[in-house]
Amino acid sequence: MSNGPAQTPAASAHTAVIKPTDLRGILKYVPRFQGQIFVLALDGSIVADENLSNLLVDVAVLRSLGIKVILVHGIGRQLQELSEARNIPISNIDGSGVTDAATLDLALRASSRVSNVILEGLTQNALKCAITNAVRALPTGILKGVDQLHTGKVERIDKDFIGHLLEKDIIPIIQPIGYGIEGHSLRINSDLLAAEVAEALHASKIIYLTPHAGLEIDGQVRRDISGDHLRLVLRDHLDAIAEPGRSKAANAMRALEKGVPRVHIVDGRIFDGLINEIFSNEGVGTLIYGNDYQQIRQAAKRDVRMIYNLTRNAVKREELLYRTQQAIEKNIDQFYVFEIDENIVACVTLYFYPDRPDVAEIGSLYVMPYNQNRGIGKKMVQYACMKAKDRGAKTIVALSTQSYSFFISQLGFEESTVEILPEARLKSYQESGRNPKVMIKHA
Repeated sequence: MSNGPAQTPAASAHTAVIKPTDLRGILKYVPRFQGQIFVLALDGSIVADENLSNLLVDVAVLRSLGIKVILVHGIGRQLQELSEARNIPISNIDGSGVTDAATLDLALRASSRVSNVILEGLTQNALKCAITNAVRALPTGILKGVDQLHTGKVERIDKDFIGHLLEKDIIPIIQPIGYGIEGHSLRINSDLLAAEVAEALHASKIIYLTPHAGLEIDGQVRRDISGDHLRLVLRDHLDAIAEPGRSKAANAMRALEKGVPRVHIVDGRIFDGLINEIFSNEGVGTLIYGNDYQQIRQAAKRDVRMIYNLTRNAVKREELLYRTQQAIEKNIDQFYVFEIDENIVACVTLYFYPDRPDVAEIGSLYVMPYNQNRGIGKKMVQYACMKAKDRGAKTIVALSTQSYSFFISQLGFEESTVEILPEARLKSYQESGRNPKVMIKHA
């Protein structure tokens, strides 16, 4: 799949070709995504971009693979153009501030135009679609002493209506307009609306399609960031996020906290960008991911005895290094545990070398026999790697006597040599006499 520039209108939807190699890459994702709901949120500037026709071909690809798609669109670009063309000042461009009567009137006109452009494009790709009135809204009211006038907040999403359309293979087109109890129109921020729709419909992804390369933090586009990390940035370092991405970052965090697992921010001007973001490990934009590991938590002192008992049999089989209860308690902050019905069934440790803060070691991985072959061990290591990366690790080390093939084949580690170990760790390695294999993975 190409990462080249957006094609000109001459490269129409009907001339796009998916190569057999592309199909093989896509098909491995089909079982994972089939039947799931993706919310695609298109900025108004992306609807106006020449790459829109290619994006709508990508939507047709998603639909052909059994993925249900909801389109939410913005109107900022079109609203600004209408304001300039008619010489009518607008009170707010993105629906997050005050919407006066003149701005609402232009917003309704802009919304109608944008929805119709999308409808025409989907029709050209033989896709059924419908512009909906599924957003029930209330006036935002007075904030900090200022009446927000015709700006609205979502009261509820008519999920039964949208669900019915999806079941009939109809793509819902949702405008950034909500409707009050008496049918009055209210302007709603489209980033927020996408998050609300995704929450109501239990979508597995929101994909914000923007005129930017991704979420820029401290001057660099982040390719992935955990929700936990983003929450801290939004709370403590908001200025570190480039201004165009702040609304999407805030609403991505809102969606994650409401149960949406993944939010992507992608440059909608890139030809094949949407397909590459969804169907490749690398992606082309920013992935913001929630905690897939709700059953994993940092261990506490109350867990010491349970961890000791959990690992005893593994120690007897020389799978793990022996640790006394006192040693476990002393280093309890290094342990993470996996709970099922409040019972600890697995553990792992994450340790940072004092003289090499850019290197972390994963150890003491153990899953109770009854719970093995359920992906728990893999999830524990992935979680530890995520935590290590968030804390600045560049290299992750794992030592194993019997499970090294698991780390290599399932988790992407590579066999290395003992030279990677700092001096103090190398000494303890040699003194143990266990001679485990040393493996590394770059964070």
